[in-house]
Amino acid sequence: MHWRNSSNNYGLVSILMHWLVAIGVVGLFALGYWMVGLTYYSSWYRTAPEIHKSIGLLLLALMVCRVAWRFLSPGPAPLANHGRFTRSATKAGHALLYIGLFAVMISGYLISTADGRAISVFGWFEVPATITSIPKQEDVAGLVHQYLAWGLVIFSGVHALAALKHHFIDRDATLKRMLGRAEA
Repeated sequence: MHWRNSSNNYGLVSILMHWLVAIGVVGLFALGYWMVGLTYYSSWYRTAPEIHKSIGLLLLALMVCRVAWRFLSPGPAPLANHGRFTRSATKAGHALLYIGLFAVMISGYLISTADGRAISVFGWFEVPATITSIPKQEDVAGLVHQYLAWGLVIFSGVHALAALKHHFIDRDATLKRMLGRAEA
């Protein structure tokens, strides 16, 4: 397998970034869903949000790298059996996933920095608070973050179902390409 994408297949870098983002989104959603139910007396009350923020910021950095990688190593050409509708839906779906990912992470950043404090990423470095003047910033960003997270997870599920449809019903190489198993 090659590092870079080819005209027919995704390369190792694209595949790893795709699956790391997928695991990150599901993991952060599960952690976020669990941690909002924690009480002040839970031993995880402070730890869980710190982990959530740290992973979220690392995921943001990975997404910036992923966007840059798309320019450095464009993805493979659409499969021959994909018609105009499928190609348009694919582009729109991927754009929506990217926009949703960035929006949910930016809203999370705005929640965490509303009080003017930087975010520590596992104690390795800090991301400073740059925007703190939005009225009711923490509340508004929190609502946006919650709804976007649900929307992103639901749409990610639709994305996964579409890949399974291509694999099991259409019997094409869509899923195999993202698993690194498509024939060259």
